Amino acid sequence: MAVYTEVSFDEATEFLQGLQLGTLQTLAGCSGGIENTNYFVTTDVAPYVLTLFERLSMEQLPFYLRLMKHLAHHGIPVPNPATNHDGDVVHTLQGKPTAVVNRLRGKSELAPTVAHCKQVGAMLARMHLAGRDFNMLQPNLRALAWWNETVPVILPFVSQEQAAALCSELAYQNHVSTLSAYSALPRGPIHGDLFRDNVMFETADGQATEPILAGFFDFYFAGIDTWLFDISVCLNDWCIDLATGASDEERTGAFLSAYANVRPLQAQERQLLPAMARAAALRFWISRLWDLYLPREAAVLQAHDPEHFQRVLRQRILYPLTLTPTTTA
Repeated sequence: MAVYTEVSFDEATEFLQGLQLGTLQTLAGCSGGIENTNYFVTTDVAPYVLTLFERLSMEQLPFYLRLMKHLAHHGIPVPNPATNHDGDVVHTLQGKPTAVVNRLRGKSELAPTVAHCKQVGAMLARMHLAGRDFNMLQPNLRALAWWNETVPVILPFVSQEQAAALCSELAYQNHVSTLSAYSALPRGPIHGDLFRDNVMFETADGQATEPILAGFFDFYFAGIDTWLFDISVCLNDWCIDLATGASDEERTGAFLSAYANVRPLQAQERQLLPAMARAAALRFWISRLWDLYLPREAAVLQAHDPEHFQRVLRQRILYPLTLTPTTTA
């Protein structure tokens, strides 16, 4: 999240009152992330997140916002977009497509334990199952087609060694996409970006007991893709050592077991998990290189280190993920 478009207190007040969300009390820009303009707002009714979309179009946004409403209706704890009197979920502020969602309780857990990974794995499986009857279609816009378009653009900025690694892995992923096992992978809406900072936890009555997953948010990289890719994105963030990118076996096993207890993995998923773990690492290495070398100006911006996912990819190649019987059913 970042601030590219400045919104004044008076502008936000009028906008929120038009949606009958109450009288604005506080307005604060959010740092972190790089795709949209985000503000934390509080009215006399409730706390919300106000988002102005800098890249996504009015035509693309209904997929994301309607998916969130669909999941919320099916009991998945996600932000529920506010509608106007016509039932629209996409609005306009300062000429930009805009949405307002309720702000989730709790906080992100940046040092997850086995207990956190179990809850995320189980909820991700529930989310995938809940999305099966969602009737809107939009591909994952940061999938293989985008990688093939973007890698040639960023190659002039990287070292010779990095260029060779990018091209080699891209060729491998193009090969994987032609396999019959890949075509048979279960598909549906995915989150696509379910990192540690996109999940909220709270504890019961403020006590230091088992964490409670309060919700998933930031669905603006969602799309129709393989559920295995979504799993792999999570494993590459929740279940690794951040310093080295190496897999944490205990957290990985806990995540996959919890997921499989809700939705058992199919044979093709077990076969291609090592390849999809590499794909997920490649996706974020490419996007971070893109954002580093071709940035946009922002009032508040935190850049992410692309070399982190280069390390993750290297680990996934050297030490492919393996599944035990307890993580597949």
